[in-house]
Amino acid sequence: MPETDLSLLIDAARASGEIAKQFFQSDAKTWDKPDGTGPVTEADLAVNAMLEEKLRVARPDYGWLSEESQDSLDRQSRESVFIIDPIDGTRSFIEGAKTWAHSLAIARAGKVTAAVVLLPMRDMMFSAGLGTGAHLNGAPITASLHKGVSGAQILAARPSMDARHWKAAEAPDIKRHHRPSLAYRLSLVAQGSFDAMFTFRPSWEWDIAAGALITSEAGGCITDKTGAALKFNGVDPRLNGVLAAGPALHSELLSLLAPA
Repeated sequence: MPETDLSLLIDAARASGEIAKQFFQSDAKTWDKPDGTGPVTEADLAVNAMLEEKLRVARPDYGWLSEESQDSLDRQSRESVFIIDPIDGTRSFIEGAKTWAHSLAIARAGKVTAAVVLLPMRDMMFSAGLGTGAHLNGAPITASLHKGVSGAQILAARPSMDARHWKAAEAPDIKRHHRPSLAYRLSLVAQGSFDAMFTFRPSWEWDIAAGALITSEAGGCITDKTGAALKFNGVDPRLNGVLAAGPALHSELLSLLAPA
């Protein structure tokens, strides 16, 4: 029986974890990217090289979009595309913390159809297939049903709380938390550990794609910061911010945001 896209991503994520562990908390080479988008390590590149070989051999007709690969608009002509972040949370990886993740997704006609987010140092594998639900280590997960913004547990970086993002003179009364990986933040919302997450900066598709499907398959709602549906494999692979939460809380948060 042919290997499904989801099982392919699960196997690839596990292989990614084994490679990354060899570099973790060691003297892995690290440098800053020339475009100023942050650091990269030899672990990022080793994982990316393995994934590109493994996945593109398995699905030669799929396009390729990865943070650590030179982008080619050839992917625009492909019905399906891999969207990959070899290590999401590279700064966390460099610091020796355990909150970095491998984020692997496949999108078809702009919509994510299979997704995996693996935190190998925490033994957490989030996965989802379109229409088949979301899982953590094989067990079903469900997004929070919290209603009402007051007291909601939110994952967001501090700049997202700036008054300029909100209709009122200040951000709403929420309890803000932070995790360095966007893929992990989305997965935690899908798990129901937090009520929502948001970021209002332009967001790279490879940070969001896998977590977006995991969130929606867990019953959550995810859009850009204007409430528009997310579409992947764009010419410019950046999204207009991200807002993810249970349906009721998502609507309320969206209503409080200043016009974009």
